[in-house]
Amino acid sequence: TSRNIKERAQCTLQDPQLLSGALIDVAKHLGNLKYRVWEKMLEMVQYTPVTLDPNTARAYLSLSDDLTSVRHTNTEQQLPHNPERFDSCLCVLGSEGFTSGKHSWEVEVGNKPAWTIGVVKESINRKGSITYGPERGFWVVYLRNGDEYTASGVAALTLERKPQRIRVQLDYDRGEVSFYNPSDMSLIYTFKHTFTERLFPYFCPCLNKDGSNPAALHICPVTVSVKN
Repeated sequence: TSRNIKERAQCTLQDPQLLSGALIDVAKHLGNLKYRVWEKMLEMVQYTPVTLDPNTARAYLSLSDDLTSVRHTNTEQQLPHNPERFDSCLCVLGSEGFTSGKHSWEVEVGNKPAWTIGVVKESINRKGSITYGPERGFWVVYLRNGDEYTASGVAALTLERKPQRIRVQLDYDRGEVSFYNPSDMSLIYTFKHTFTERLFPYFCPCLNKDGSNPAALHICPVTVSVKN
């Protein structure tokens, strides 16, 4: 009837019943948003404690685009002959020097038969031939012929196992440069000296003669942790 039709037309529509969980969880998506974005960034970004300074590298060295690895090549690059650059030794310095505090980094050496790693003072000779030794501002450890380890200018070293990585620890204020095998943190050698000028990380991948030493020295990234 017309009356029933009129009554139905006047009925008020009821709000629909929402099921639990039907609404967007705003707190889940927006709560601590900045922290969550930062967490994701940490997953994508690697931190390397030392990067290489291309302005110091000899022209026969090839550096990676991210300045974390170096290898010897047979091709001489056309580079400026600036005072900072080594013109004879196959080496490169880290980009940041240190005048205080504690600093450490690890270098992947793999199965390279020859390399040199350590720290040097800023005023070392960069032109012509170089002789290693603390008295000349070189606190380095080197490998030659696959199994001959030496602390520069001091002593031959006997290692129980061939390290795949070398950890360098500099304590400027205590006057110590220590080298470790990071797989078991066994000490390789510690230099002691009273430092008086800026020190730089030092890397020499050594000669790759006839493909005998092709691998790069690679500075290892570290994990960034957050402490509450």
